[in-house]
Amino acid sequence: MPNEGTEQLRRLSDSDLTKELEETYRRLFTQRLQMSTQQLENHRELVGTKRQIARIKTIQREREIARRPTTADKA
Repeated sequence: MPNEGTEQLRRLSDSDLTKELEETYRRLFTQRLQMSTQQLENHRELVGTKRQIARIKTIQREREIARRPTTADKA
């Protein structure tokens, strides 16, 4: 059962999804910096951000595969 956040990501366009990925990478960088300076209060945020990146990349890969012609189309 997909969660609500994943469904929201699936509704984004390809360019919006790319922007979201960039923002999430920036958030991860900031969280890592805060972790190293001991300013990050909840270290579980790092895990959540990494999972968000994985979700976005998975959706991008699914779309890439869906755009490819199948072997049946070539015949």
